[in-house]
Amino acid sequence: MKTFKITIVFFAIISLGFSQTTSITSEIIGKGTPILFLPGFTTPGSIWKETLNNITVKNEAHLISYAGFNGNAPIATPWYDTIKNELIDYIKNQKLTKITIIGHSMGGNLATELASELPEHIHKLIIVDAIPCMRELMMPGVAADQIQYESPYNKQTLAMDQEQFKKTATMMAQNMTNNKEKINTLINWIMISDRETYVYGYTDLLKLDLRQALNGINTQTLILGASFPNLEIAQSNFEKQYANLANKTIKMVPNSKHFIMFDQPEWFYDQVNTFLTNE
Repeated sequence: MKTFKITIVFFAIISLGFSQTTSITSEIIGKGTPILFLPGFTTPGSIWKETLNNITVKNEAHLISYAGFNGNAPIATPWYDTIKNELIDYIKNQKLTKITIIGHSMGGNLATELASELPEHIHKLIIVDAIPCMRELMMPGVAADQIQYESPYNKQTLAMDQEQFKKTATMMAQNMTNNKEKINTLINWIMISDRETYVYGYTDLLKLDLRQALNGINTQTLILGASFPNLEIAQSNFEKQYANLANKTIKMVPNSKHFIMFDQPEWFYDQVNTFLTNE
């Protein structure tokens, strides 16, 4: 009887382990130099397939998607930190070395954190329109501990019906790309997201401040910034926010909003390929 009980407990533990929801999923394509592709908020890893088709370096692409988006099951808060920690484990478990990370928006923040915590694994970074502390731009002077999950704005967003939420999603999408053919794609990604992940995950991003973490990063880094609302303001923001990052090149793209790969794809592919092939 004792042996039987131990066996039951063992299988219960195994079952629990396999049933746990992970914070990331990956699609691995090709062989060669490892490139970790990290999308932005609400965005699936598949957004990078167009970029992947235009990369000239032979590579093993790891397309990452996040919990709560693109049909992936949601996870509990803290959402962002859980994703970051699982990405660290993923790199170690996959035994990836000399990695290039290409990260857009939140993916650029995660790329920064990975370079800070796993410098021996990361070879190059390409950060696409990501700011280390967006709270400082959106809410100047507001401290991270003033940003709470249970805020009036969050409660209002959680309570929206689908029609109200779609209006919000439409306004956001229109402000993120000049490519009218891509606006409905962005709206759909927002609409199919888990609502709590959308609300509380964004709260995590508002709390984030990676400016001091930049001091310890020596990874060769290319930062691509969108010239929105205008080139002068955008470039000043990037230079100030990345002031602590030593080994960097900042390039600003004209006539583009947040999704540079949608608005200026040829320029984007050219910058990526040149950076990947130069040592």
